[in-house]
Amino acid sequence: MRTAPVFFEPCRRVHLCDTFSIRETVEGNAMPATNPRVNVVLEEPVYEGLCRWAKRDGVSLSLKVRDLLKEALEMEEDRALTRLAEDREQSLDQSKTLSHAQAWPPLKRSRR
Repeated sequence: MRTAPVFFEPCRRVHLCDTFSIRETVEGNAMPATNPRVNVVLEEPVYEGLCRWAKRDGVSLSLKVRDLLKEALEMEEDRALTRLAEDREQSLDQSKTLSHAQAWPPLKRSRR
């Protein structure tokens, strides 16, 4: 029986849960991490895909997830702002707008 080749090495699963995370300060003293933490439950294919992306990019799994979430939030913000702009454009009264020349009159240069 022939099996499909494996193109990735699955991520190592770690099932540890600490009350708080520890990070090193410049002085070398341990202190609780300042960034908030989120636990996410993923389907196996999604988890494996994230592991592959992180490995491909040479970053940790948490850094890859953080970057993808930041991109998703930016895209959602863009969609919301686009909807807002479209709504404002529909309610725009053209009789109350200014032309370019009215909005940006030529500057008078002072003579020396």
